[in-house]
Amino acid sequence: MPTLSDIIDAMRNNPAGVRFADLCKICDHYFGPARQLSGSHRVYKTPWIGDPRVNIQNDKGKSKAYQVKQVLKAIERMEMEDHGTDKR
Repeated sequence: MPTLSDIIDAMRNNPAGVRFADLCKICDHYFGPARQLSGSHRVYKTPWIGDPRVNIQNDKGKSKAYQVKQVLKAIERMEMEDHGTDKR
């Protein structure tokens, strides 16, 4: 079972090869439970309005690469804001 840091490393190294279940695990950890579950989509609430949005989609068990990149940007933004180094 991969750890959160293993999954994030895999997301950075190969955004196109991330399992949807792993991306859900990361999003649940950082953003809490999805606020909307509709069909193959999950929408997560972020503490800001606008981009980067966290809306992920199941594509036959895999995640879409552009959505993986959006999640990584959102995590980076959260970490910067938590450390008081917001660089928007």
